[in-house]
Amino acid sequence: MLLYMSQPQEATPSPLHSVSVAGVVVREDGRLLAIRRADNGTWELPGGVLELRETPEAGVAREVLEETGIHVEVDELTGVYKNLARGVVALVFRCKPSGGTERTSSESTDVSWLTPAEVSERMSEVYSIRLLDALTGNGPHVRSHNGRHLIAAG
Repeated sequence: MLLYMSQPQEATPSPLHSVSVAGVVVREDGRLLAIRRADNGTWELPGGVLELRETPEAGVAREVLEETGIHVEVDELTGVYKNLARGVVALVFRCKPSGGTERTSSESTDVSWLTPAEVSERMSEVYSIRLLDALTGNGPHVRSHNGRHLIAAG
């Protein structure tokens, strides 16, 4: 009887989240570093999945370098963005370029320095807001979206 009572109950699996990092790299002239993704052709800021034993700051520096060829100094966290549909939490950091030369990678087909107006034209709102939030200087911002559109807090 005791053996029967001590057997574990069937557990409900916990939801899983993925943590990604991205860099809003701002040049002295105010232009912002962006990539055109190789897998879907969309314009986004450079970034990707944070590795298990990696600090967020090291992760963003690695991702920016891998995707663009640009070395960065990481300044500050400017926003936390959650894709509710996919369970991805993105930590976005403002960065300064510190060297390197723009180049594409297996993950990017174009690397460009865009004006804030060009960011708004080329990127969907869930990505452009990350760059524009970083320019306001009054973050960090916390926002949620469904993969296409922002969702109002509440």
